[in-house]
Amino acid sequence: MPQSSLPLDLALPSLNRRDILRGASASLLLAVTPLGFASPAASVVAVRVWPAQAYTRVTIESTVALTFKQFSLKDPERLVVDLEGIDINNELQSLSSKVGGDDPYIQQLRAARNKPGTVRLVLDLKAEIKPQIFTLNPVGEYKHRLVIDLYPALQNDPLLAFLDDQNSDSKLAPPAQAPAVNKPEPENNPVDRSKMKVDRLITVVLDPGHGGEDPGAVGPGGNHEKTVVLAIAKKLKSLLENEPNMRVVLTRDGDFFVPLGVRVKKARAVQADLFVSIHADAFTRPDANGSSVFMLSEKGASSSAARWLAQTQNDADLIGGIKIDVKDKALAHTLMDLTQTATNNDSMKLAKSMLGEIGNINRLHKQNVELAGFAVLKAPDIPSILVETAFISNPQEEQKLIDEAYQQKMANALHKGIKRYFAKNPPLPKTRMAQS
Repeated sequence: MPQSSLPLDLALPSLNRRDILRGASASLLLAVTPLGFASPAASVVAVRVWPAQAYTRVTIESTVALTFKQFSLKDPERLVVDLEGIDINNELQSLSSKVGGDDPYIQQLRAARNKPGTVRLVLDLKAEIKPQIFTLNPVGEYKHRLVIDLYPALQNDPLLAFLDDQNSDSKLAPPAQAPAVNKPEPENNPVDRSKMKVDRLITVVLDPGHGGEDPGAVGPGGNHEKTVVLAIAKKLKSLLENEPNMRVVLTRDGDFFVPLGVRVKKARAVQADLFVSIHADAFTRPDANGSSVFMLSEKGASSSAARWLAQTQNDADLIGGIKIDVKDKALAHTLMDLTQTATNNDSMKLAKSMLGEIGNINRLHKQNVELAGFAVLKAPDIPSILVETAFISNPQEEQKLIDEAYQQKMANALHKGIKRYFAKNPPLPKTRMAQS
């Protein structure tokens, strides 16, 4: 039977009159804790679906943490998720309308009461998937969330296949061919890299911040950081791809969430020569304005504002939502502890080059390169910077950021900054790492 014609009652058992009456009564009662205090029953307040080629995410936001059970069905492929301690409502019923025809993995999504106190979700799938289902505690403006991530069982994209190592013991292993480390030049015998010839393909990784569940900063007019930085990144990608010796990789090319550690791993997987993370500033004062360029600090932030900004950006994983396990903690620990001395020299050169170009199109918030402990800049062997294109929290600069002309000007400036950097600092030859 085709997926689209599956009747709902194949996955949802029928209910007798007693069950229905009992369920109706139960929905009016409060859950009672062992201590005798009444707590409100869970209620779903929002549902969201984020489709992308990498994976599709379904998010169910509720007033109380949800418990769940899951199982899969074959011929056709289906995923069934039972939400316990909750009743069907308009939000849950709206899930079916949120799945578009272009979703790579979901054919249709249905929700109905399975039994009193249990709602069953049935996801009819377009292909075999590997689901990850987990809960998130309240953070920021979000209440409790249940997250259903649908990853393809067979990954066709070589890069995504490399990163699809959830069940691999080699999670922290470097790629078979790793980028050469640009070692600091000895002071007594400096190498003039500006006279070196670029005779290989240069790989630039552009990292539009935030995405999906994580909107980033939100301007007074309601515009999201995640949207404007993706637009700038795509414009910059087009400019760089017109260069004869450059290829460009985006850490995300749509509105979906990418964990900070995965952004770094993507850059290492493609042997990036540069990593440029693109953001739109926010601060507690609406009059804060200007553009900034940051590089990683091992010892502390260059200002209290830089420290505050780094903390808000490093909270992206909490807001966007990732499943933390032992391996993920080990990865995070490794990323935070890797030495940066081999790349800080080049990162500073890149940051200064960018700052000079950006200053031609917008006021600079600080005249110097700023320092802060951004987790996304932790790749040990890739010159990495973070560009704050403007303050989206400033009403005037928010209008700039949503203007396509300004987005193009910013992309042009970043393009010139990257070309200027490589003109003076051609990439070194890449060597194959010894395999242990």
